[in-house]
Amino acid sequence: MNWESPAAFFAMGGYGFYVWGSFGVCALLMIVEPIMANRRRKDILRSLRRERLAETLDTQ
Repeated sequence: MNWESPAAFFAMGGYGFYVWGSFGVCALLMIVEPIMANRRRKDILRSLRRERLAETLDTQ
């Protein structure tokens, strides 16, 4: 497609807010998801370590 100006490109024929908003939300989710997954992993490992420590203290 050909646009007559950069403003027309970013306006996307009146759908610019939807198009660029969708790209923005997608980019945000692609950044946040690995961070959240890493945080959940660390929380699970911390919980498992606490459980293992509690079990060893109970047997002693």
